[in-house]
Amino acid sequence: MTNTAVIVDAIRSPMAKGKAPRDGRPGGALSSLHPVELLGQVLRRLVDRNGIDPAIVDDVITGCVSQVGEQSGPVGRWAWLAAGLPESVPSVTVHRACGSSQQAADFAAQAVIAGAHDIVIASGVESMSRIPMLTARIGQDPWGPSVAERYAPGLVPQGVSAELIAARRGFSRHDLDAFSARSHANATATDLGDEIVPITLPDGTVVSADETVRPQTSVEGLAGLKPSFETPEMSARFPEIGEWKVTPGNSSQLADGASALLIMSETKARELGLRPRARFHSFALAGDDPITMLTGPIPATEKLLKRTGLTIDQIDHYEVNEAFAPVPLAWAQHFGADPARLNPRGGAIALGHPLGGSGGRLLTTALHGLEATGGRYGLVTMCEAGGMANATLIERL
Repeated sequence: MTNTAVIVDAIRSPMAKGKAPRDGRPGGALSSLHPVELLGQVLRRLVDRNGIDPAIVDDVITGCVSQVGEQSGPVGRWAWLAAGLPESVPSVTVHRACGSSQQAADFAAQAVIAGAHDIVIASGVESMSRIPMLTARIGQDPWGPSVAERYAPGLVPQGVSAELIAARRGFSRHDLDAFSARSHANATATDLGDEIVPITLPDGTVVSADETVRPQTSVEGLAGLKPSFETPEMSARFPEIGEWKVTPGNSSQLADGASALLIMSETKARELGLRPRARFHSFALAGDDPITMLTGPIPATEKLLKRTGLTIDQIDHYEVNEAFAPVPLAWAQHFGADPARLNPRGGAIALGHPLGGSGGRLLTTALHGLEATGGRYGLVTMCEAGGMANATLIERL
């Protein structure tokens, strides 16, 4: 007999502005907070607002991408202890690139379904202000000679992958900018307070709202931004790109943030007097070409649909991570998906993409979105470095 894994609660911190590698500008509203403290506050809020004895949690599975410096070691373990929670509860940190906390949630649910655990917290964190993106790779070769030879003359930055997708799918610069302006408009029009828990800074300041959303964003304003990834070398290698289109305005924002979900068996939830809000229905993983890299959500979703027997129009809410605008646009084009159901509360272009914290954020957003509309099924899928992707289907209860 398999167990049903349910989500009892799902929360996230506000999304705050991060900063680029070697960027001299200060970080955003959460940049003064150590990532352990940031995640620790989210974990404490999750435990307290559900009234559970934290000692009965079987494991804390935490996603984090840049596992160096202040995010090195078992960041979830340190966050749990920083929150004053019981030493008896263990934690493990996982890395599936940008999908790390989505994978943490999948692992948590799968452990419950298998009967290995009764209660698991899945979480994720990334402070891109304090640990800039690619910090772990500076001066290092993460691929090795065999991968370099297989994909000679070399792998490419993700922004170049986004350009290739846009060129091959026929997306114009206007298409990318219009989708990006819509992301900000959707986030502006939605009360996201139901997802967010406040975070207290070392000086006592309380941050309770996203600082990344720009209500004034327009297609006309975005049109003035210059492409970010065009170089003579890449232009010569990929002449098919033609006009380069990917800019800071139609890419995800670097961000600081954390997320956490309380996952348990339905039986345990009922025993504790807690209301299951959704169940984990299905999971899928996929790998794809690591040059185009960001197309993985398409085969991952295909696997999930085949496994469930559902069609795309039977799913009420789609969260497809907005790493770059061509990613959700290509996904929607491939499946003929209803654009009104795609990231209807805004995505990473507006909210930001705190790498290891984003998968949990997308699941949190999907759950709250389903509850707001009365929808039944929510799909979360995310592109990941190396051409990988996760897809998770939840069903509102």
